[in-house]
Amino acid sequence: MLKRLFGGLSKDIGIDLGTSNSIFYVKDRGIVINEPTVVAINTRTDALVAVGLDAKKMMGKTPSHIVVVEPVVAGVISDFEVSEKFIKHCIEKIHRGSFAFAPRPRIIVSVPLNITEVERKAVHDAITSAGAREVRLIDEPIAAAIGARLSVQESYGRMVVEIGGGTTSIGVISLSGIVSSNTLKTAGNTFDIAIQTFIRENFNVNIGRKAAEEIKIKIGSVIPPEEPVEMQVKGRNMLTGLPKEFSISDAQVREAIKRPVRIIVDAIRTTVENAPSELIGDLFESGILLSGGGALLKGFDTLIAKELSMPVRVVDDPLTAVVRGTGILLDDEALLNEVESASPSFS
Repeated sequence: MLKRLFGGLSKDIGIDLGTSNSIFYVKDRGIVINEPTVVAINTRTDALVAVGLDAKKMMGKTPSHIVVVEPVVAGVISDFEVSEKFIKHCIEKIHRGSFAFAPRPRIIVSVPLNITEVERKAVHDAITSAGAREVRLIDEPIAAAIGARLSVQESYGRMVVEIGGGTTSIGVISLSGIVSSNTLKTAGNTFDIAIQTFIRENFNVNIGRKAAEEIKIKIGSVIPPEEPVEMQVKGRNMLTGLPKEFSISDAQVREAIKRPVRIIVDAIRTTVENAPSELIGDLFESGILLSGGGALLKGFDTLIAKELSMPVRVVDDPLTAVVRGTGILLDDEALLNEVESASPSFS
């Protein structure tokens, strides 16, 4: 009785639990939390020191008794206890000021395609332990397609490529399910690492992940822009150990990221080639929908369209497409049941 009462007073929540960022959507309110999936913990007391952006700012700057943890790696939970703390903190923040007792929300969470049953269970159990009374798991491409207002229930092929921080999920969708798919651990963070490696090998300078991400966002591209651009970067000279400032060009960044870009493009091609023949005509008509932070890499849509001779478009606000899809499913139980039952992992 009390569980039903508390559940009824709790807010339904949709979650995009990402490697880099996690986004929380509350029914009837929209997106309320969009924070890095990072937690700082005091190892002496096991207490949370900071969560999200505040914790991310502490990376590499903490005393020995404070550790900064990224509990989600390649789209799956790598540290169960820290993930639970992170999710519980966000749930409590959403319900703060509403009532005195512990919230018991109903939660829909997106997961990468093709993760194992053990990995799916870890997500389910972490969210349950964080306080959810009910947890439903939805594949990322399905959530992104629904967030983009595509009709996934039709007998019509549609292709979604969700390029997140830790994984790239590629899915051909028809009749509410995935009929051809590919999942890569090559994604947004891979671009950052590639930029760090390129600078280390060509400039003898070490830069942090945050600096590499800044370079990617500001001058990163996969095709040359109309006007060449450069960016000043600060790092540590590997030969002297002293600070060094240098300039890097858009052409050098393209060289740095060309391998991960090629891996993603080839995986998209393979997924199209493996799709049922009956859906090929649909795919060439409807094209490819890009979502996730990686979709914002300048010229990526143009390159894919050129390589595959297919129309490609970036969904509106690609960073939030997945969580918006979970939000729509919170209001549509029939569609939720349909896409859940069509999932290969449904039992």
